Amino acid sequence: MHRQLISHLAHADHPIAAPVSEANLDRLLTRAKLPAGARILDLGCGEGAWLLRALELYPDATADGVDIGEEALAAAAESAGRLGLSDRLRLHQVPADAFEAARPYDLVLCVGATHAFGLLAETLDAVRRHLRPGGLALIGEGFWERPPSKELLDLLGSDPDDYADLAGTVARARDAGYATVHAHTSTREEWDDYEWSWTGTLTRWALDHPGPDGDEALAAADQHRALWLDGYRDVLGFVTLLLRPVDR
Repeated sequence: MHRQLISHLAHADHPIAAPVSEANLDRLLTRAKLPAGARILDLGCGEGAWLLRALELYPDATADGVDIGEEALAAAAESAGRLGLSDRLRLHQVPADAFEAARPYDLVLCVGATHAFGLLAETLDAVRRHLRPGGLALIGEGFWERPPSKELLDLLGSDPDDYADLAGTVARARDAGYATVHAHTSTREEWDDYEWSWTGTLTRWALDHPGPDGDEALAAADQHRALWLDGYRDVLGFVTLLLRPVDR
């Protein structure tokens, strides 16, 4: 089973695909205060939960979703049809760093998908070229709540400089030429809800599908749960930053 399929199955009951509640997702999107006829782009949109909610909150907006996951994009298209939003949503199965558009956007999202570009600074550089003057970026990024151990870094395959602490994350955005105009720091409750859903949904699917695929899915769920509970819980945080380039 490829990584995108594992992720799609695990997010079936939590399509926001980040440790953010529905209420806080709404607050972030509403705080963007998008203009009439806004154009929205999500780089790494997954099943499109952020874009679909944005289109509901801004009834005259249009959106583009970009992802490499075939199953996730199919789910996004199905949800858009069910909600009557298909005519305002375009989906693109291409790598986020390869997407090109003829016109800039009022809001560009990249939540939990900054790995598609590298580190935060590279993500913000890529996002900038898609923004219109005065446009906003909504970026979901990890940060260290406390210094990680070497053992945890080895398990994550991470370098200590991959993330900063919360203040350092805001400073990295500033150094990349952005001002933070709002943000949401995910709570422990949001993290736990996300992780229990990810591992539990995948476990349930695995038990309902005995055989090689089920065994692989169950192993992935067990590995993820152990890495979370015995590793990065209360060490890795998550913040969603609403940013505006300072020179535009």
